[in-house]
Amino acid sequence: MPKLALITGASAGLGVDFAKELASFGHNLILVARRLDRLEALGEELGKKHGVAVHCVSCDLSSEEGCQKLLDVLKEKGLSPDILINNAGYGACGSYDQLSSENQMGMISLNVLALCWLTRQLLPDMLRRRQGYILNIASVAAFQPGPGMAVYFATKAFVLSFSEALHEEVLEHGVHVSCLCPGTTRTEFFSVAGAEHVPQAPGTMESLPVVRSGLNGLWANQAVIVPGWHNFITVQLNRLLPRFVVRKAAKMILLKRFLTQGNLS
Repeated sequence: MPKLALITGASAGLGVDFAKELASFGHNLILVARRLDRLEALGEELGKKHGVAVHCVSCDLSSEEGCQKLLDVLKEKGLSPDILINNAGYGACGSYDQLSSENQMGMISLNVLALCWLTRQLLPDMLRRRQGYILNIASVAAFQPGPGMAVYFATKAFVLSFSEALHEEVLEHGVHVSCLCPGTTRTEFFSVAGAEHVPQAPGTMESLPVVRSGLNGLWANQAVIVPGWHNFITVQLNRLLPRFVVRKAAKMILLKRFLTQGNLS
C-alpha cells in the first residue's frame, strides 16, 4: 500500500536518492529543502516516471519560521506522513574558535533542533495509527569526537543517542525508529563544509547503496544502521578502544586531512 514520505534536505545528495528510491516503490512524497527549483524539477521527474504525488515545500528548517511554514503547509493540505526521513543537515570544517557563531548555531538548529521538532510534530499521529517510520540521518562521526569539526560531530552524537532512546520508547507501539550512520559518501557535503578539495577517505561509498541500506534497516526496525564494511569496522573500533585513543586518532586524521587544505590553523 502506498505511503506518504516526508524527506528533508531533499534537493541534493542522499535526499534525492531517498526520494527516487521511495518513489520507485510507489510512495507519495513531500520534498522539503530551501531550493524550490531543484525540488520542483525532482518532483516533476518522479511524478512522470512513477506516477506518484509529490508536494514540494521550500523552507529553511534552521529557523523557527521555516519549521512553522512546513507545519502550516502540512495542516493546510491535510498531509499526515507515514514515513519521515530526517536528512537535512550540514557540517563545517575549522577550529571552533574560528568558525562563526552564526554558522555553528545554525548547524545545531538544523542538525538537532529541527530534527527533534519535526519528529515531535509527526510522531503522535504515527502512534495513534500504530504505524510509522522515522529514519534519522547521523554519521559514523556520532561515535567519536571530531577536532576540526567539533560541533558537527557533536550534533551527530546527539542524533544517534536521541534515535536509540526513541526507538526503545516506541518499540511496542508499531512505530519504527532507526538511525543511519554512513561514513564518507559522494555528495555535495564537503563543498558545503568548505572542504571540497579534501581527498576522499578510504571506504567512501556512493549515495544510492547508503540509501538502500538505510531503508532496508528502517523496514526491519534496526535501531542503528552502519552501511559498508569499512564503516562498520571503524565504528566497532571506536566502541572498543579507550576513549583517549579514539580522540587522539580522530585528531590526527582530521587535522591531517583538513589542515593541508588550509581549512584549519
